[in-house]
Amino acid sequence: MKNIYVGLVHYPILNKFGDVVTTSITNLDIHDISRSCMTFGVKKFFIINPLKTQEQLFKRILKFWKSEIANCYNPDRVTALSIIEYEHDIESVIKKINLQEEDCLVITTTAANLKAQLSFEDYGKIDKPVLLLFGTGNGLTDEVHKLADHVLKPIKGIGDYNHLSVRSAAAIVLNRLTSDKIKEE
Repeated sequence: MKNIYVGLVHYPILNKFGDVVTTSITNLDIHDISRSCMTFGVKKFFIINPLKTQEQLFKRILKFWKSEIANCYNPDRVTALSIIEYEHDIESVIKKINLQEEDCLVITTTAANLKAQLSFEDYGKIDKPVLLLFGTGNGLTDEVHKLADHVLKPIKGIGDYNHLSVRSAAAIVLNRLTSDKIKEE
């Protein structure tokens, strides 16, 4: 199985008006996506945010989860959070991964239908390490999608409504990308 890395991008992100913004990290995203990453064998989960104040918040959250009290309180959560790192930009994450692996492919996610998107089935044919980027707010900017080697097809539900939380989307995408059905194809 290829190594998968996940990045949760907080800049550059679109807000609901289409402006490029920096979003804030959230405790829920940190905990829930870490747990999904650990469940589906992700090698490293990166929180990507350029703001020093957000880095300080992140460090404060993790400080508790590195304590003995946390290990007694919820050792599973401590384990899940052991794969998380903070970086200021996407380029730094790519450089860090490429120091450990051969060149990784960058795959972005979106709820939008774009041209030439990678299907979940075709993902199974990739044999290189992958950095999978998820956007907060109203999603990744076109600039980030252009940086990527591939843009993954959106998750489709029953109807036209398609606006999952990033935590839910990450869990579904990771499940689909690592499922036995995909690995066997």
